[in-house]
Amino acid sequence: MADSDSDPVAPPLRPPLQPSPSPRDFEPEDIEKLRQWQEARLQKQLKGQYQSNMIRLLDVINNNMDTPSQISSVRVEGGQQYTRPSFLRSLLDPLVPPPSEENDLRSAIQSAGRMASVLLATDIYNSVDVRLERAKSPLAGPLDVDVVLQTRNKPKYYMNAKTEVGDNEGSTSLVGRIRNVFGGAELLEGSLTVGTTTRKAANASLTFPLTSSVQTWGELQGYMFERDSSSFASCTEAFSGAKALVRSGFFGSGKHEFAYEAVSRHVGNLQPNASLPMREAAGQSVKSAISHTFVLDTRDDSLVPTKGFYFRTSQEIAGLGGDASFVKSEVHGHVSRPISSSSSISFAARSGILWGLNGKPTLFPDRFQLGGPCSVRSFALNTLGPRADRLLMDAPPPLPATARDSLGGELYWSAGLSLISDFPRKPHWPVKTHAWINAGRLEDLDKSRPAGDTVRGMLTRPSASTGVGLIYNFAPARIELNFGLPLVASKGDGTRRGLQLGVGLEFL
Repeated sequence: MADSDSDPVAPPLRPPLQPSPSPRDFEPEDIEKLRQWQEARLQKQLKGQYQSNMIRLLDVINNNMDTPSQISSVRVEGGQQYTRPSFLRSLLDPLVPPPSEENDLRSAIQSAGRMASVLLATDIYNSVDVRLERAKSPLAGPLDVDVVLQTRNKPKYYMNAKTEVGDNEGSTSLVGRIRNVFGGAELLEGSLTVGTTTRKAANASLTFPLTSSVQTWGELQGYMFERDSSSFASCTEAFSGAKALVRSGFFGSGKHEFAYEAVSRHVGNLQPNASLPMREAAGQSVKSAISHTFVLDTRDDSLVPTKGFYFRTSQEIAGLGGDASFVKSEVHGHVSRPISSSSSISFAARSGILWGLNGKPTLFPDRFQLGGPCSVRSFALNTLGPRADRLLMDAPPPLPATARDSLGGELYWSAGLSLISDFPRKPHWPVKTHAWINAGRLEDLDKSRPAGDTVRGMLTRPSASTGVGLIYNFAPARIELNFGLPLVASKGDGTRRGLQLGVGLEFL
């Protein structure tokens, strides 16, 4: 029998810390994996805290949106040494709501957002951050705020040598740019270019805002260039001139451009076998003209669109002095629609008319040209429409089709239908496949005939082609390699059967 006065005996203790049969929270046993797991767990926790704080902050803001509040002052901070204070005031002061009992925190936040958008539209800044602070002025109310715009400037000076491709030609350019030249968002830009078709070119321009909303801009240009047209017209063309223009609006909602241009043109360097009409067109001419252009573009991509539409119309009147006297109008349209997740269909059309005034004939530099990989495919560049036999004295008749000068025309239309699809099994590639059909015609206006007969004849007697090919979206240009067949051609058209390479910015 046990002694009742003796101490009780405790059961043996088991160690409290033993390896668990399975890790809690699925933590890995490897040290490196454990570190990564812990970092991921911490990031998840911080993200949750951030989201919770943002929700609470939004609740606070939403619950106080109707709190009466005035904007006491606006400050722009960061890199303002090149911008005139008077220019910034002209941009921001119109956006400050006038003092009113109806002003609240909501109106202050909306006004601050508009201020940031206007500053970004000047193209001076890479970024603009907005914050509201309690007003510092002793005259401000207890709930008034200061708007602080923290900015980061774009580089003021820029120079670059670049190679460009467009409209079936290649060029190398040296480009220089000075941003915010006089402290008012002015942009001074100049370039020197040498290329294949445009042999040499120089351009200088000054762009500046005209309104405090930064939706209307003015531009002054001076330029000169020399273009080799011997492949289709046995000559070269030299241009030198000046242009003043006003732009307003945005491409997505409609952009207008009004311009005046004065330019001297010279058609020269005739080849020995140039045709008689080209010899008559050679020489110096001066054009003084006003013009208007309207562009509306809602496409998702300007080079290979899958949805949206593009509309462009331009009118030009020449005759304010100089040798050229005409009215010229053009219309371009493009519509794209997706038909599946990997393909789309697009339709493009263009048309133009050139009408001489005061009984003067239209001049070669002003006339339309048509044909080539960027317009009506499977025809040689600028070889549709009126042509003249070159003076090939030693060639036996009849002259080959290539021995003709393209004289251009005064009335044209062209249209194209394309089916564009992803490259098989490579939908992420910038290479697309397409099948197309093109048609168009270029003629001179016969003013002795009714206009309806002329239009009816052009529509019923087109030059047409069809084919398949590849599209490479090589921004900022589009490259096409096509195999095409001319279906219908007029006498003298420069047909191009088989492979054809096109490089440009706009295609049918």
